[in-house]
Amino acid sequence: MENINFKFFLCVIGMVLVLEGLPYFAFPEKLKSLYLKLQEASDTNLRVLGFLAMVVGLLFVYLGTS
Repeated sequence: MENINFKFFLCVIGMVLVLEGLPYFAFPEKLKSLYLKLQEASDTNLRVLGFLAMVVGLLFVYLGTS
């Protein structure tokens, strides 16, 4: 049973890396301009966006496991 959980964990990490790498592969020039715009954003806005992303991610995990 523990081996199955580890394989599932590796699968999830692999999918995260695929999804994270896809924009860099598909749109490198747009990501560069996005990063320049992010430098102009306030810390508060970035924190709010990060928090919302975590909440949505946790909601997905909850829905996927229930």
